[in-house]
Amino acid sequence: MRPATVEFLRQRFGSYYASAQVPAPGALPQREWGFLFFSSRDPRMRRHIGFGTRDELVDYLRTMAPAHAFFSTAYYDDPAAPTMGAKGWAGADLIFDLDADHMLRPPFPPYPVMLARVKEETRKLLDLLTGELGFAERDLQVVFSGGRGYHIHVKALTVRQFSSAERRELINYVCGIGLDPALLLRPATSPASGWPGRQRRALAGYLDWLSSLGEGEALAHLEAVPSIGKGLARRIWQRREILATATDTGDRKVLRALLSPENEAWRARLREAGVQADEPVTTDIKRLIRAPGSLHGGSGLRVTILEPGELDAFDPLADAVVFGDREVPVEVVRACTVSLLGTNLPLAPGPARVPEATAVYLCGRGMAEIGGDAT
Repeated sequence: MRPATVEFLRQRFGSYYASAQVPAPGALPQREWGFLFFSSRDPRMRRHIGFGTRDELVDYLRTMAPAHAFFSTAYYDDPAAPTMGAKGWAGADLIFDLDADHMLRPPFPPYPVMLARVKEETRKLLDLLTGELGFAERDLQVVFSGGRGYHIHVKALTVRQFSSAERRELINYVCGIGLDPALLLRPATSPASGWPGRQRRALAGYLDWLSSLGEGEALAHLEAVPSIGKGLARRIWQRREILATATDTGDRKVLRALLSPENEAWRARLREAGVQADEPVTTDIKRLIRAPGSLHGGSGLRVTILEPGELDAFDPLADAVVFGDREVPVEVVRACTVSLLGTNLPLAPGPARVPEATAVYLCGRGMAEIGGDAT
């Protein structure tokens, strides 16, 4: 990043923090903070920082204009202590992270498509947390990360002391990790709900897909799965309609082979049935998470707090944009299309004049350098 680009971003972020009403997280004096800055000389995070009051936090943001701001999900007796062991862990919020990088594979679709996909997954997680795990909406805070996804903060006191192992159990349930296929054969009071229901629907979808292949291609697919081989492949094909109901206990062996972890096509459907959350974020009891109200240095978008009921109407490419439409000269590095504030702007490599919000986005993403007098 050229010095002029660094200076442009630093000034734009500084102008935002000069007047932004950045909220402080609950129990601010117990939170550790970490920051990254617009500098090619020292890319390391500055952390082990604590603030006693919101005024101290705001003064720091206005003075330093960081590229990225994070606070700890954990509560500490001494958050500014220079080592983790000296901080005195006193609990942590429960965090779920949903990010396009985790659930999609290259080549990635356009940014608006990625964000729409992650929003679907976020809604799925909210429904699961409230409908199956018993959390109240008032205990959930949704945060747009400013980048490619959302965070859900669970602030219920009942989870604050959960260990990493207990958080692992929760994320395993959410993602459907370690499920026993035999669950499909157990009687359930509500077979259409929870994981029994999700498994049944995933199994029905998988068997419908097999049928759509036709006998020859379906048998070839099944025989290639190590847990199935030639011995069971034809039985599965012949009994596929019965297997979809998963009610015949005589098919236990067949189902175990069919739904083995070695069957990647089935595993993919099961992952889609669960929530594709980033597991390490949930299990980490000393995690740093993006601070709501701060700006994302890779996009210039605001890290935005939402109530669960506001998610569907939220448009991150409009509602999280904080910079305006003043024209700024840039040198575009590679062809791209930027979608902000309801406008799709195609850009070719070379010089261009773009709205300030687009310039911040492009420079933060490394897709452009600032040109001319842009300050």
